[in-house]
Amino acid sequence: MKGRIADEKVEEIRARADIVEVVSSYVSLKRSGRNHVGLCPFHAEKTPSFNVNADRQIYHCFGCGVGGDVFAFLMNMDGVAFPEAVRRLAERYGIELEEETLSPEEERRRQEFERLLRVTEVACDFYHQLLVEDPVGKPARAYLRRRGFDGELARQFRLGWAPPAWEALAKYLRNKGFDPKWARDRLGLIRASNEEGRGDYDLFRRRLLFPILDERGRPVAFGGRILEGDGPKYINSPESTIYHKGRVLYGLYQARDAMRHKGEAIVVEGYFDQLALYRAGFHNVVATCGTALTADHVRLLKRFADRVVLLFDQDEAGRKATFRAMDVLLSEGVQTTVATLEAGEDPDSFLRAHDAQEMQHRLAEARSVLEVYVEQTLAQHGEDIESRARAVEQILGKLRLLPGDIERNLYLKDLADRTGLDEQLLRSKVQSGASRPTPAPATPARGERPPMPKKKERQGVSLKAQRILLRLILSYESARNETQRIGLDELFDPGDLRILAERVLALPPGVGEEKEKMHIDGLNDAQKGLLSGILIEDEALFAENSEELFQKCHETVKKERMKQRLQKLQELMQQAERGQNFTELAAWQREFQELTRKLKG
Repeated sequence: MKGRIADEKVEEIRARADIVEVVSSYVSLKRSGRNHVGLCPFHAEKTPSFNVNADRQIYHCFGCGVGGDVFAFLMNMDGVAFPEAVRRLAERYGIELEEETLSPEEERRRQEFERLLRVTEVACDFYHQLLVEDPVGKPARAYLRRRGFDGELARQFRLGWAPPAWEALAKYLRNKGFDPKWARDRLGLIRASNEEGRGDYDLFRRRLLFPILDERGRPVAFGGRILEGDGPKYINSPESTIYHKGRVLYGLYQARDAMRHKGEAIVVEGYFDQLALYRAGFHNVVATCGTALTADHVRLLKRFADRVVLLFDQDEAGRKATFRAMDVLLSEGVQTTVATLEAGEDPDSFLRAHDAQEMQHRLAEARSVLEVYVEQTLAQHGEDIESRARAVEQILGKLRLLPGDIERNLYLKDLADRTGLDEQLLRSKVQSGASRPTPAPATPARGERPPMPKKKERQGVSLKAQRILLRLILSYESARNETQRIGLDELFDPGDLRILAERVLALPPGVGEEKEKMHIDGLNDAQKGLLSGILIEDEALFAENSEELFQKCHETVKKERMKQRLQKLQELMQQAERGQNFTELAAWQREFQELTRKLKG
């Protein structure tokens, strides 16, 4: 929420920062040829595949594909936005930032945002002090001890106690010089009283408080469990400028390092479930804040882990929450499993009756959430034809969420085996309703037509050639000139490689391989990973006969496109034959024969 950082300052920091030094403060690196290598901090591995190149000031992991410059490293490692990464590096290297002036409206919003953060921070400290030090917090301390939670965990998660007093927080804020209206009107921590002669009252009273921290560790809201008197068991802060429950996960700040190292996140529903698992040694656990898992939650999780284990309550509400979460996770392409406990159990109650080893056993036995959904959906519907048809339609709707063709086809085969339905029928039903249909493999209609390589194999050959082409135009002026002469459409398919090639050609003549001028911070994560992986390869591999290599790669791309077109023509000819459209069939056959001659030539 601060002012815009001038581009000149960003470039100064980029030039001054040493990526090897910065990364070494997080990762143990050893020199290996031109690079420094170590174990990747973003996924679990035993053999180092994480490379840092001092000459080019970039990093790349050949295991998980992440990469970028020093700013990208801090953004991924600490979960911060680009401006914050710039500020941290500026402070580290003693560079004074001159941030551009904000408009009056932008400045007003910045001040409001920071004031709300400050009020919430003060409230958090107030409630926490009452819990851990003040005699008034004795009931809450006794309650935590009964549930097996010690003072260290309370301090680590900054737990608090809201006393029964009518306006304890309001008075404290006034004494600290804060106008309570910010806590009342903008944060909802204080409520206006309807009782004559009584002032505003605290939202949280007689409650154990769970501060909800953002990914930078700043309190933005609270959840509260009642310990005395009447009222809802749990209440949460209302949403505000600094808190959106669909974008924040409880415990993420404490769990993110463990999530990175394991590559996996455990997601639970309750605050105590999260704390109980964390206490038992499962530090990669987070909880939703009284809401269903959202797409924003999942995108947040994907920054730290590529697998999710759902561990929700074992009741009807928990099952529904599991399958709602499944929809979002599958749509975002996240590998998702579900761990189960006994009926009526939740993680907290289970760990009070069992040790951590037993919980680990349950987590190790976690099954694919979609597999569990298929079993339960088929079991819940009746055996009559209409009921089974409805069950299959529901399952097919979930299969359409899967982004991978192979996984979807395996589930279709399994569903066919379970129901006795024809696999091709199920596949056609998925294709007819899917936004991204998966074409069935084409078979030759008649005659001797050359068999086409599988689509993924062809894409792999073409992708490799396009990667080399990008490396060549990054390194050699002659390759750039030839690319401009031929045109990008001729050399690159639509996608990230094409976008990177466009950026290279947009560089001024003579820049050559000065990657810092490509502004890696303007790329998305996939593009950063692609570029860093290409740049970190040994240039000597491409130095000899670079012009000949360029022409070979160009020919490879052209041939692979012709093979793809032949595959499409096979499908078109089959469709024309089935529809008895002989005019179209003749046209497709002529094109097929012409392309076949070109390939053989």
